[in-house]
Amino acid sequence: MNTADQYLKTIYVVQKQEDGPASTGSIADALGVSPASANEMIGKLEERGLAEHEKYKGVRLTDDGIVKARDALQTYCIIERFLANVLAVEEFREEAHELEAVIDDTVADRLDTIIDRQPECPDCFDPETDACACLEVAAVPAEPEQ
Repeated sequence: MNTADQYLKTIYVVQKQEDGPASTGSIADALGVSPASANEMIGKLEERGLAEHEKYKGVRLTDDGIVKARDALQTYCIIERFLANVLAVEEFREEAHELEAVIDDTVADRLDTIIDRQPECPDCFDPETDACACLEVAAVPAEPEQ
């Protein structure tokens, strides 16, 4: 997954949360980038026919953009579930964000065979928790009181 895919995934999720076009500010905040950087990438996505940006209204993904965004989101869910459910990585969200930029489709497909992905993926993704709803995260034991 490359940077453009991360933007597509983010725009897709923000569009769903905002129930309409995704604002540039929301996209920038979600990705931890400046609004200027977000605008630059949005312009590139628009040139590629993956997004439509209307000044002061926000960004909408095209049909092709939605397909690519859902693929990117599915890859992210696969990485998250692999880290959390198979490797029991405590900070799986942070690791998944780091890895999504470097995991290619071949590796994601191989990880997918290990995690037994659910058919509802990527609709299983919950933006509020920034996690796949199919995660099997063990509860972290409470600190003993002193």
